[in-house]
Amino acid sequence: MRVGVIGAGISGLSVVHALADSDIDVVAYEARSEPGGIMRSRQIDGRVVDLGPQRLRLTPGIESLVETLDLGDQLRIGDDDQPLYIYHDDKLRVVPLSVREAVATDLLSLSGKLRILAEPVTAAPREGETVDGVLARRFGTQAARRYMGPLYSGLYGTDPREMLYEYSLGRALENAGVGRSLLLWVIRRLLAGRETPPICTFDDGLGTLPTALYEAHADAIHLDTPVSSVQPADTGYELQTAAGRDRVDQLVVTTPAPTSAELLRPVDASLATQLSQFNYNPITMVFLDTPLDREGIGALVPTDSELPISGTTWNTSFLGRERLVTCYVDSNSDPEMGDRTDSEVGDVAADAFEQLTGVSATPIHLHRWEPGMPAYDRSWTAMESLSPPADIHFCANFVGRPGILGRIRNAKQLATELVSEL
Repeated sequence: MRVGVIGAGISGLSVVHALADSDIDVVAYEARSEPGGIMRSRQIDGRVVDLGPQRLRLTPGIESLVETLDLGDQLRIGDDDQPLYIYHDDKLRVVPLSVREAVATDLLSLSGKLRILAEPVTAAPREGETVDGVLARRFGTQAARRYMGPLYSGLYGTDPREMLYEYSLGRALENAGVGRSLLLWVIRRLLAGRETPPICTFDDGLGTLPTALYEAHADAIHLDTPVSSVQPADTGYELQTAAGRDRVDQLVVTTPAPTSAELLRPVDASLATQLSQFNYNPITMVFLDTPLDREGIGALVPTDSELPISGTTWNTSFLGRERLVTCYVDSNSDPEMGDRTDSEVGDVAADAFEQLTGVSATPIHLHRWEPGMPAYDRSWTAMESLSPPADIHFCANFVGRPGILGRIRNAKQLATELVSEL
């Protein structure tokens, strides 16, 4: 069997890595001149800047990769025993992520705190409900709209009132093993003494991990070699690149839905139409130089706020990145983002950060992600009719588990399925 992989982001790299010890011949093509997809790092003015995710959790799976790739001496553990804030009523307030914070927080009234306790006896999520609808009905409107909704949906730039629960938060909770009640699941974990894996990164940024994966399998991965089209063959598919044609028996597609749609149109026009329906939210990341001297992981900004940002990550505080903060702008928080120049978006973010924290900031770099993050809005109902051919497999941000850890697990699972077909 010969497997072709389109894309050498963390999903594609993880598929190649997971197949390395099998008898499967695998080849991967990446359009960019560097691997990693959204996991890329830069040196900007002497600072390490991550263009995508700012940190990982050091789960057993990540620990295994760190050991296999001999990255232990480059690993950096963050200080996650710090508060996460949310901007509410023109003030930064602590998000209650522990029992102590839940009791002490001024984010919720006493009745709002007590309302959370009713969650185990409320009805289960219903088909077609939004993230806001489920959270408000089960935990109360204060908890849902003041921190729980923004805590999740802020990652994707979608208003919780437009985000479908079953394709987003519901899927994430199911993959985490959460049963009927989220509150009872949390309590059971607390009683069992289960610790959350620490936050981690690498001295030179998270891009260290995909770079090491690429270097371990460079003979099977072609960078700067975009696949221009996929054509059906007598058996399998032909991948057209500038270097020629490559026939594969099985195809793994790791690109976002819009790109996947264009690549697969010659193979299955109906499938391409379904893929093109998924909405994505462009995200702009603005990196700020700031003398912020305050403990914290960062701050979330709810969608009903007047601030034109969706949140900030305080890299300087919990990762030891000197004078560095990451600020997030999307079309939901700033509807004019797409029409602004980079300089204008940078100024918008710096001004919003100063209003958020009272501390001045200067933009030092900006990166726009397009198409951005899956919106998980009502366009995601197209997922119900998504039916690729048996020899085409999706390992992308619109299927399976979201997030970097989820993508790595998706890739391992897919590799296991491919090996079982030998």
